[in-house]
Formats: sequence, structure tokens, C-alpha cells
Amino acid sequence: MSGPAAGTAVAATTTDVVCLGESMVTFLPSQPGRLADVPSFGRGIGGAESNVACALAAAGHRAAWVGRVGADGFGDHLVETIASYGVDTSAVRRDPFRPTGIYFRTATDRGTDTHEVAYYRAGSAASAMSPANVPYEELFAGRILHLSGITAALSDDCLALLRELTAARPGRPLVSFDVNHRPHLWRGGDASVLLELARRADLVFVGEDEAEEAWGIVGAEAIRAAVPEPSVLVVKRGSAGATVFASGLRPGPRPSIAGGAECGGAEDAATAATGPDTVTHVPALHVDVVAAVGAGDAFAAGFLSATLRGLPVRDRARHGHLMAAAVLTVPGDLTEPPARDHADRLVALGDDAWGTLRLGPGWTAADRASEEVRTP
Repeated sequence: MSGPAAGTAVAATTTDVVCLGESMVTFLPSQPGRLADVPSFGRGIGGAESNVACALAAAGHRAAWVGRVGADGFGDHLVETIASYGVDTSAVRRDPFRPTGIYFRTATDRGTDTHEVAYYRAGSAASAMSPANVPYEELFAGRILHLSGITAALSDDCLALLRELTAARPGRPLVSFDVNHRPHLWRGGDASVLLELARRADLVFVGEDEAEEAWGIVGAEAIRAAVPEPSVLVVKRGSAGATVFASGLRPGPRPSIAGGAECGGAEDAATAATGPDTVTHVPALHVDVVAAVGAGDAFAAGFLSATLRGLPVRDRARHGHLMAAAVLTVPGDLTEPPARDHADRLVALGDDAWGTLRLGPGWTAADRASEEVRTP
């Protein structure tokens, strides 16, 4: 199958979010230090899109992950672990000729000079994804299709697939795209293609640092000028918070994802942004960080969760910050998110209370009486 036929009818939506991308087995160090010095590693999973699917499923949404893994033990572990979060993995394909990707990393923050990652993903099963071998019916069966720029960097076939999935056509679900620029994946390649893909999506997540490194674009307003098409553009600004640009949509059957209405299903055609932006800045939280990995994926999951619920833009970004805080206060990429009513109470705080909220390890299990709200 080389791609979805034009005008292909899509069955009634039974899934909230479908996430497509590579997931790998990750080996986490038993202690800090250089990879050369770490004596042993614990096994986990890592993958931007599967992280989003797991977080959404844990938050009570119907999430599916579509990927390609080897017909090996690591592939078994990935599929079983992701499914254990409540994610639908029925559309995952097994490749008998290519292995499941794995990687090792140090315990230090990914943004520091001492952080090391050793990837063993060249020729992986996921890198063989292409327009000819993915299950389009499953990919287009959700209300939202979530993709990331990591997939585009894996191979020419993977890039062709993302171009196919982001092409405007009737029946395309709302496309969420996390730029997720990984410089080591683009050595010798042209990361400007991520700008092309972002402009074809409906909802885009990008970090200010990513935009500067990948595209040479500095500042949230300049990023929006370069990416005017998406109805919603979320510019992540690290400890400064997030700036959300939300515009109107062309008239059509899908309710606006820029305002408070529920986002539509897969039967609605993709639409481009029109009209002036509403710009919303949402400060980040004060977090006692345990490990700065997986926070971007968690933020996307929180924002998508609130989008599915039809919440206002400010609340969507606050839910993103809270989901990120849940991951930042644990060692790994995944954790149990806060209960919905707990998160909703925090999101409803006034600006002053939100600005003084500090979250540390174990905060997601806190009840209202023990929530810590203090000046950092």
C-alpha cells in the first residue's frame, strides 16, 4: 500500500490520539558517571511518540501507538511495556529482518556537556517505516494524529512517510507535530525540512532553542512568522514557560482547536489558520528536578489531553506544565500523571498562586490538603 487513496472514507473514531514513531529500549545507568565507568544499567523504554501515548493513556484517554519493531526480545519488551500503560499496540508491525533499536545514556541532564548517549538504531526496524508499509486505516482512525521530527530524521523513507501523513486531504485527522530537533540525527542532513513539516500541521510544539539551532530563527514572534499556517503554535521557552499562538480556522465542519470547543474527529478535513492570533503566555512551574528527560513529551501529552477536553488555551498549557512536572520529578521518561481532579484544581489557581507553586518528588500523589504552595 503506497498511501491513502484520495477521499478515503474513515471509520467512526474510536481512538482519541494515534502516535506514530520509533520507540527503543533504553538502558539507564545504575549510578552517575561516564558511560565507560558505569558498571550496570537498568532497562526501560524511550521514544517521544510512545511516551506521549503512554502519558495520554495513563490520563484516561484512548491512545494508540503505531511503530515498527524487530521480531526480537527487545521488540517484545517494548510492545508489552507500552501496552501495559493501556495503549493500543495492535497496529505495531514486526520486522523479521531488522532489529529493535536500543540506546544507553548517562544520568546527567541532556543539555549538559557531560551527558552521553550511545545509540544503536542504524538499520532499525523503525527506520524502515515508509508510505508503503504503514497501516493508514489505523493512523487516520483517531481524533488526533501525533508525529515528531525524530521520525523524519531516521531515513528517507521515514521522511517520505511524514510528508504523506501531513499532506492536506479530506479525512485527515488533526495533525499534531512536535519538532523534536535532535542534532545528532541530522549530521550531514538538512534539518530545515522540519520547518516544512511544521507548516503542514495543525498543532505544533517547538522549543525556542530548537528553532534557533535548526532554523536560525530567534524568538517566539519570529518563529510564528516562519510557521504561520498551524492553528495553534506552542513555543516552549524552558524555565520562562510557554507562549501559545492560536488563530481562527477557515469555516468548516471541525470546531476550532484554538478556542474552547472540542477538537473534531478524523472525518473532518485539515484546515489552515486564518485571522489574527491570540497570544497567551503561561509561566512554567518551579520544579525540584530529579531528571530532565521526557519533559517535552509529557508537556505535549498534557496539552493534547486538555485539547481533547476542549479547555481554554491557558489551561491547555498549564496542564502541559503539570504533566511535564510529573516526569521531571522522577528518574525516568514516564510516570503516573496527577489525577485529573487534582490537576484541574491546580490549573484553576490564580496567577499569583500558580506563580508560587513548587512541585517536588511525590507531588502527584498529594491530596488537596497536602499540596505544597510556597514561594521558591
